[in-house]
Amino acid sequence: MRSAGRFALLMATTVLAAASPPPRVPLLNEHALARAAFGNDAPWYEGNIPFFESADPQLQRIYYYRWQVFRAHQRDLGSHGYITTEFLDNVGWQRQPFASLNDASGFHIAEGRWLRNRRYVGDYIDFLYAGGGNDRHFSEGIADATWGRYLVDGDRTAALRHLDTMQHVYALWDDHFDFDKRLYWIEPLVDATEYTVASIDASGGKDGFTGGEAFRPSINSYMFANARAISRLAALNGDVPVAALYAARADDLRTRVEADLWSGSMRHFIDRYRVNNEHVTYWNPIRGRELVGYVPWAVGLPSDTPELAAAWLHLLSSAELGGKAGMRTVEPSYPYYMRQYRYDQETGQRECQWNGPAWPFQTTQALVGMANLLENYHQSVVTRSDYMRLLRQYADLHGTGANPDLEEDYDPDTGAVIVGLPRSHHYNHSGYVDLIVTGMVGIRPRADDVLEVNPLVPHDPAAPGFQRWFALQDVPYHGRRVSVVFDLDGSHYQRGAGLSVLVDGRLVAHAPALARLIAPLAAKALPPVERPIDLAMNLVASNFPKGSASINADPVAVHQALDGRVWFFPEMVNGWSTSGADGREQWFAVDFGRTTKIHAAELAFSGNGKGVAAPVAYRLQAWRDSRWSDLPTIAPAAVENGITRVTWPATVATKLRIVLRNTPKTAARLVEFKVF
Repeated sequence: MRSAGRFALLMATTVLAAASPPPRVPLLNEHALARAAFGNDAPWYEGNIPFFESADPQLQRIYYYRWQVFRAHQRDLGSHGYITTEFLDNVGWQRQPFASLNDASGFHIAEGRWLRNRRYVGDYIDFLYAGGGNDRHFSEGIADATWGRYLVDGDRTAALRHLDTMQHVYALWDDHFDFDKRLYWIEPLVDATEYTVASIDASGGKDGFTGGEAFRPSINSYMFANARAISRLAALNGDVPVAALYAARADDLRTRVEADLWSGSMRHFIDRYRVNNEHVTYWNPIRGRELVGYVPWAVGLPSDTPELAAAWLHLLSSAELGGKAGMRTVEPSYPYYMRQYRYDQETGQRECQWNGPAWPFQTTQALVGMANLLENYHQSVVTRSDYMRLLRQYADLHGTGANPDLEEDYDPDTGAVIVGLPRSHHYNHSGYVDLIVTGMVGIRPRADDVLEVNPLVPHDPAAPGFQRWFALQDVPYHGRRVSVVFDLDGSHYQRGAGLSVLVDGRLVAHAPALARLIAPLAAKALPPVERPIDLAMNLVASNFPKGSASINADPVAVHQALDGRVWFFPEMVNGWSTSGADGREQWFAVDFGRTTKIHAAELAFSGNGKGVAAPVAYRLQAWRDSRWSDLPTIAPAAVENGITRVTWPATVATKLRIVLRNTPKTAARLVEFKVF
C-alpha cells in the first residue's frame, strides 16, 4: 500500500503545481463527438456522459459504443422508475414482468455512476432494494456497488436509504453459508457461471449445467465486499455497533478465503467442493485454475504478499489463462476445456458455458482486479503495459468493424463469437466505461475531500500500450466536473505538455509526465434529480395503459411501443411498424384507462436506410368529448434513430394517438411512445 510519507510528498507537490498559472481548459468538442458516435440520438449523451478521446481509436470507439449499450438497456418503468437490463429482449429466467436480473447489477451501477443524470442509477438501486429487484436469483455484490456509487457522487442520503434492507438481504445469504467452514458456497449456475470445473466434474464430465455446489472465490468475495460496504455505510450513519459487526464479518471472510481457498500448489484462488458424490469429494479442491480466481482482487480482498500476487502470472501465460484473443475462463489443460455440452433447442446453436470461453463478465472483473493490483499492491508481476494490452484485447472483442456488437462469449484463441443467439446482441453483462475512467485515466473515487488521479498508462513512451495523448472531460465527481488531460509533448491539444487535472475548468494539479496526482476537492451540493413519469408505459400487456393500432396490430409489437425500452440497433427490431400502409395515413393510440392530464410526448422512430424511415408527416390527437381532436402541438420534424419531443398546452384526455404518414416506399417504425 502507499506509505503516509509518499502521500504527503505527492500532496505537497500537487499543491505547488496547482498554484502555478493554469493553462487554458482543454476543450473536447462534445457536440461533434456525440454526433459522430450517436447520430440523431446525440442529445441524450450531450451534457450527460463524460467525453473521451484517446490516441488509440479502438479504445475511444468502444467507449462510446458501451455508452450506447448502457442507454439501450435503460428500461423506463413509469412510476417504478428506470432499471438496467442485461438482455435487450426477454429471456425465460428474468424477473417478470420487469425483465430484470440481479447478476449484472454491480456492473450496471459501476458504469452508470459516471452519468451526470443521477436518476438512472438512483432509480435502479431503489428498484433493487425497495422494489425487490435483488431477489438473489444469482450471487451479487450490490451493496458494494452502492458504496462505489457514493464514492463518486457523495450523496449520503441516497447511499443510506437502503441500509436496513442491505443487512436483511445479507442475512438471507445464510442459507448459503457453512457455519463450520465460515465460508459461502453456491451452485455455479446460481453464480451465473454454469459449466465450470466444479459442476462438470461433479457430473463425471457428462454435463455441468446444474449441480457442483462449491465454496467459490466469487461469492465469498461478493459477500466480503458487501459486508465491508455495509460497515462503511453504517459508520457513515453513525451506527458504530453495526459498523463493527460487518467489519468483523469482512475480516473473517478474508481470513478464511486466504486460508482455505488459496491453493499453494496451483498458486491461485480455487473452489472447494461442498458436494460429495461418486465423482468428487467434499472439501477437495477443484483440479484446474479458473479466471474466477481473480475476483478477490476486484474487491480488494487479498493481502499484499508476493505469494498471492504470483497468481497473476497465469493470466500473462498464453499456455494458461491468457488466450490470444481473450481471457480463458479455464486453462486448456483441463480435460473438458471448450467441450460443448449445451445447445439452444430452438436454433441448435451453442449455448453458454464457462469451461474455457472468454466472457466479458469475468474479463471485466479481472481487469478491475488488475487495476487494483497496480494501484494498491507492492508487486512486480503485472505492469501497466499488461493492463493496457488486455484492455485493448477486451475492446477488440466488441468488434473491430464499423458496427460493434458485444455478445455473450467468445473463443479465447480466435475471438470468434460462440453464443450468437438472437438474444445475444449488445449483451449488457460486463463493464468497460468504468475501466477507462478508473483504470486507464485513473480517477480513483474516494469518500474524503480529495481527488486522486493515477492513470494506468505506461510512463515510458517506448513501452507497449503507451498513449501519447488522451482526455476525459467533465466527469461528475462530488458535485464537481473533473477533467483529466495528458499530452506527451503538447502537440495534440496545443495547451502544454504533461498531465493536467481540472475541476470545474480550473487547473488543480499538473505534472510534466504521467504520475499520480492528488489535490484537495471540496464537495459541492448536488442538484435535485428530476423524475418525469411516462404515463403511457405498459408493464403488463393486459393492463392499462393499452395500445392499439390501425395496421399491424400484433399484440407483441403494439406492447413493444409502450414497454419503456428504447434502442436503435438494427439487429434487434423493436416496436410497431406501418409496413404495408403504402403511403396511407395510419395511427397508433394509447388508452390511459382514465382521464389523464398530459402535456408532452417523446416519440422514438427508427430507420435502417432499407425501407424503414421516420414519418414524413405526423400529428397528435386527443380523445375528448367522444371524438379525436388535433392537439395544438409544437411539433418538430420527426427524428430518425433519435427522440422527437412534442409539447402542447396541458390538457386532459382518456386517450392519445399519433397519426402518421410515410412515402409509399417506406414504413415508419415507432420504437416507443412516451407521454408526460
